[in-house]
Amino acid sequence: MMLWFIMALMTAAAIFAVLWPLARRTPLRSGSDIAVYRDQIDEIERDRAAGLIGEREAEAARTEVSRRLIAAADADAPAPPQDGATGRRRAAAVAALILLPLGAASLYLSLGSPQLSSQPLEARRGLSPEQTQVMELVARVEAHLEQNPDDARGWEVVGPVYMRLGRYDDAVKARRNVLRLLGPNAAREADLGEAITGAQNGIVTAEAKAAFDRAVALDPADIRARYFLGLAAEQD
Repeated sequence: MMLWFIMALMTAAAIFAVLWPLARRTPLRSGSDIAVYRDQIDEIERDRAAGLIGEREAEAARTEVSRRLIAAADADAPAPPQDGATGRRRAAAVAALILLPLGAASLYLSLGSPQLSSQPLEARRGLSPEQTQVMELVARVEAHLEQNPDDARGWEVVGPVYMRLGRYDDAVKARRNVLRLLGPNAAREADLGEAITGAQNGIVTAEAKAAFDRAVALDPADIRARYFLGLAAEQD
C-alpha cells in the first residue's frame, strides 16, 4: 500500500511540474521599471546642465535609457488574447499528462501481478533444478560438518564440489582438513596446491608450489603436480 501511495505522489508531482509553466500567466510589470528609467533621464539632464558630463556622453546615455524605457513600456502592455492554437496545445498537454499515467496504471493492473509473492533466491538467479539440488546437498554437508568437523569423508566429498562451484577458499579449507585427518599422499597434496592456485586466480604461489613439490616427492609420476610446477616456472 505504501508503494502505491509513493508512486501516486511522484506522478502527481511530475504532472504539476509540467502543467504549472503551461497554465500560469505571465505577470504584468508593476510600472516601477518605467519610473526608474524616467528618473534616470531626468538625472542625465541635471548632470549635463551642471557640466558633470559632456553633450556627447549625455546623448549616448539618453539613447540607452530611452531604449530601455521603450522595452519596459512594451512589456507593461496587456498580453494579447490567447489564440485557438495555443489553447489546443495546452489542452493536448493536459490530456496527455492525465491519460498517460492512467493508461500505464491500467496496463500494469491488467498485465502485471502486484500481489505476486517474492521468488526464492535460486529462482531469481536462474539456476536449473540440477544446480538447485547441488546447492541443497552442499548445504546439508556443510551443516553436517559443522557438527562433525573431524568427518574426513565429508571434507573429501565436498572439496571437489567447491572447486566446481568456484568456491576456492572453501576448497582450500576442505583439503587442509583432509590432509589433517587422513594424512598426506600425492593426490591430496596436489589437490591442496590446485585449490590454493584457484584461490589466487591461477597464480601458483609459493605455498601452492610447496604442496606440488611434496606431491612429486611422494609420487614422481604425478602428472597434475608436474603440470602446475611447469606453470609455476613459466610464471616465474
